[in-house]
Amino acid sequence: MKAISSITLFIVFCFIQTINSQEKHASIPKRIYTTKAVGNYEPPNIDGLLNDGVWDIVSWDSDFTEWRPDEGASPTYQTKFKIVYDAKYLYVGIRAIDDEPEKIVKRLSRRDGFEGDWVEINIDSYHDLRTGFSFTISAAGVKGDEFISNNGNNWDGSWNPIWYTKTNIDDKGWTAEMKIPLTQLRFSAADEQVWGLQVHRRFFREEQRSLWQRIPLDAPGWISEFGELHGLKGLKPQKQLEIQPFTVAKYETYEAESGNPFRDGTDGDINAGIDAKIGITNDLTLDLTINPDFGQVEADPAAIALDGFEIFFREQRPFFVENKNIFDYQFSNNQDNLFFSRRIGRSPQGSADTQDGEYADTPVNTTILGAAKFSGKTKNGWSIGILESMTAREYAEIDTNGSKRDELVEPLTNYFVGRVQKDLNERNTFIGAVFTATNREKLPEQLNFLRSNAYTAGVDAKHQWKNRDFYVEGNVVMSHVKGSKESIEQTQRSLTHLFHREDAGHVSVDPNKTSLSGTGGKFEGGKQGGGNWRYNAGFSWKSPELELNDIGFLRQADLIRQFANLRWRTTKATGKFRRISARLSQFSTYDFDGNYNRIQYEFNVDANFKNNWWFDVGVGHKPRIFTNTFLQGGPRWRFSDENFVFAFFGTDNRKKLRGRIGSVYSDSKQNQFSFFRLTGTLTYQPTNNLKVSINPEFRDSPNKTQYVSQLDYNDGKRYILGEIDNKRLSASIRLNYTINPNLTLQYYGEPFIFKAKYKDFKYVTNPTADDLYDRFHQYDDAQISFDGDDYQVDETRNGTTDYSFSNPDFSFVQFRSNLVARWEYIPGSEIFLVWSQGITGNVDSSDNLLTGLENGIFNKRPENIFLIKATYRFVL
Repeated sequence: MKAISSITLFIVFCFIQTINSQEKHASIPKRIYTTKAVGNYEPPNIDGLLNDGVWDIVSWDSDFTEWRPDEGASPTYQTKFKIVYDAKYLYVGIRAIDDEPEKIVKRLSRRDGFEGDWVEINIDSYHDLRTGFSFTISAAGVKGDEFISNNGNNWDGSWNPIWYTKTNIDDKGWTAEMKIPLTQLRFSAADEQVWGLQVHRRFFREEQRSLWQRIPLDAPGWISEFGELHGLKGLKPQKQLEIQPFTVAKYETYEAESGNPFRDGTDGDINAGIDAKIGITNDLTLDLTINPDFGQVEADPAAIALDGFEIFFREQRPFFVENKNIFDYQFSNNQDNLFFSRRIGRSPQGSADTQDGEYADTPVNTTILGAAKFSGKTKNGWSIGILESMTAREYAEIDTNGSKRDELVEPLTNYFVGRVQKDLNERNTFIGAVFTATNREKLPEQLNFLRSNAYTAGVDAKHQWKNRDFYVEGNVVMSHVKGSKESIEQTQRSLTHLFHREDAGHVSVDPNKTSLSGTGGKFEGGKQGGGNWRYNAGFSWKSPELELNDIGFLRQADLIRQFANLRWRTTKATGKFRRISARLSQFSTYDFDGNYNRIQYEFNVDANFKNNWWFDVGVGHKPRIFTNTFLQGGPRWRFSDENFVFAFFGTDNRKKLRGRIGSVYSDSKQNQFSFFRLTGTLTYQPTNNLKVSINPEFRDSPNKTQYVSQLDYNDGKRYILGEIDNKRLSASIRLNYTINPNLTLQYYGEPFIFKAKYKDFKYVTNPTADDLYDRFHQYDDAQISFDGDDYQVDETRNGTTDYSFSNPDFSFVQFRSNLVARWEYIPGSEIFLVWSQGITGNVDSSDNLLTGLENGIFNKRPENIFLIKATYRFVL
């Protein structure tokens, strides 16, 4: 491996010098609130008034300190709270003092909207200093709830417990009452308990945050700094049992296709399923779903990838989003993960083998027969997560003049994920392990390209010291896949691996292999708290044989990456700024053949002004860019040196009219390629219950050497490139109308067009040459001609076509939208009315972007889906 760069040495030097010399953040005494049991008193009536006699058995606690913008100062107005409990519930009363109650901001939103003035209570009932439960209530009465993990670095808003709350505004400010069932928390069976506690207020007019337990801005985490809740005696572990059946009716309309019996213009369906949540112990919960429906989930944003790699889309389905942090095992510095839940229920991987005159009806997604999650954390510090799911056989129905047959396009498949972590050393250290398995039933010949079995395993650990200011962490992962010779050869030849790359000296395709095993991992260390400086450095690797894509996500194997980051930030408001931060980062990459492929430097500064406007600007330099994948099996390719700059600016997010605008621009030596992105968001909130936003984006990325195709010629390969004019235009539109916190109307729509036109075709000659024009030969007019469909190449100019390739020009248009009315008619039970509309297709690539959008959207009939979904949650 090449010598480590000077910036890496600098950061390592900083690391060594400051381990013993850097002052750690100020030690803040832990505050204690002592609660009492309700006893013989009547529990409070949850009406937001705080006038129940039971509140008199405990005292108010206050003395909040400002957290942002001026950490440690006295807030504009104080906040007070009380906490009592009984055998079933925790009760919280909060008074948010405000001398101008008429100015309290009461913006409405859907659950977890966090708009306007609000208060929240965070509870670390495990008292593990890493995980917690957050309950938020806004002055308008909107709930928010999140599961907090990784010491505050991860807030999971998909967690939707059942709890009760009301608010009230009076001449002293506003008040809130909360009634939190103990079934929604997790705690030990000890007779007397201590929980972590934090109370947090947002004073909207000044965008000021204040805390009961002071947490310095240079603290290494969030939950580890909480105060403590004492006085909890005689609590009995609660057995949770919730059952939520659902039913959904679906009706679909689309343009009929003449002669196709499966596309007659309409389809309808009625379906049902059930979800359940069972408290096995007070620490561990079993979640079940049978025949789940995700029809109300927002559609994925439109995207096109010219490099051939799979596009990563985030998970949006509620069953898999909730508690996903327990199963997460992101082992490198990007989206690579041993568990990518979107593999479960994916589109069928096979396709129907149809002949002329035959029509096929192939399912859009694989049916999830059922799934179960067993997860939680024990009082001894064990975090446990087990997920088991089975997806059905899926068949394409093929019609031949009225005669029908079925063809298997996805086999019966079982998916398993197991994850465990253990806290040690007073919660300053953890070790963990993960195991995943994908097992498919015996595969027929038409599906022998699928792997029959896939297994991954990993171990990880993190250690923190000096009040958690410093850390080291690492992980190691292993994979093993099995299947037919055809499936393993296809794996070796896939874009992720490219064992057949013609200049690779360390890998080659073995057509007789029936299994493949690989490794990966990451090690890093650094400073995460204390003072103004943060830094880390480390490396990761993915061996050529590593394969995760049966139940995980892996973009590219055969990669070694070294990285280093140095960051400075303020811990107090200064001058005109609430906060300023600067970051210097560097990384380099290598492959397992010893090739030094890439190095990149980046510097950026971001800040928030006291008026709540903000900016984020930066520059970067890439003096070395080689890639093994660009020619998709061809030799290693060199891109010219690149420089880039970006700048983003935003207004005060509290204002009714607010916006953000930003741009990224890069160019390369000899103008080989460039990139320009312009994006912005404009949001208008004319009333407390209506918000409209639009997010337009334009991208232009011309390239003189865009990959087109590869062809056999003279016992070798010709790698064809072309100069591309590549433009993209989109605009996502959102409308949120909140009638009340339990009844909302939401609209999302996004028109999208991606246009690519090619010219000046060429073939690769010397792919790693220093000079751009030495890397290829461009065809002259005597060598290439276009017949209306294909390009004909007479490389030798002898009047005979040597090879040809199709016209790569295209213009892709898509429009997707969702209109969702949601009514939570009782806590935990909902009715959804959904209208989804979509148009997808190609338009004339000679049209400009706006004309292409018009012809591709307004001049075509859309597909419409209407559905009604009803759920009812039984709490037993």
